Amino acid sequence: MLFILQCQLYIICLAISLLKESIIVDKNVISCELHDFVEVACMYGYQVKLILKNEQTIEGKAVDIVQSADKRECLVLDSGSKQQIDLMELSKMQVLTPNAKFTEVVF
Repeated sequence: MLFILQCQLYIICLAISLLKESIIVDKNVISCELHDFVEVACMYGYQVKLILKNEQTIEGKAVDIVQSADKRECLVLDSGSKQQIDLMELSKMQVLTPNAKFTEVVF
């Protein structure tokens, strides 16, 4: 009986550990819905204005989504030169291209 209780306790601890890891991972990615908007902006090559969480503003053409060396998802933005913007740093994306599928996304 004691052995069964120890096994159950081990399984519960393992489940809690895995749950904590998945919660931490979820904090490092944006929602699928918001990710879809970024993908559409890249697919159509929209001109966008990004407002970052630090209130910095960047304008350019949405080109692609890539993974950085430290495994973060980044939007490649072409504003004369290409730069990578961490998706987790986005506060707002405004689409400047006329007749776009959407005009603004708040992250």
